[in-house]
Amino acid sequence: MKIDPVAIDAAVTKDALLVSLADGRELATPIDWFPRLVGASRAERENWRLTGRGEAIHWPDLGEDIEIASLLRIS
Repeated sequence: MKIDPVAIDAAVTKDALLVSLADGRELATPIDWFPRLVGASRAERENWRLTGRGEAIHWPDLGEDIEIASLLRIS
């Protein structure tokens, strides 16, 4: 059985991108891996939305999209 990773929440701290998945997993990925987030203001980092069924996170002010499946490959 294949389980597609679906995000239900996200947050960006000064050190990491934190993502909560529907299956209970919590991902923490160093923010340094995402240059647009590193250079963003706090307001820009906090202005995100989930896209699709939660398959990606989109920051409209930054033009940044991060797929949840890609986080699982790099975390």
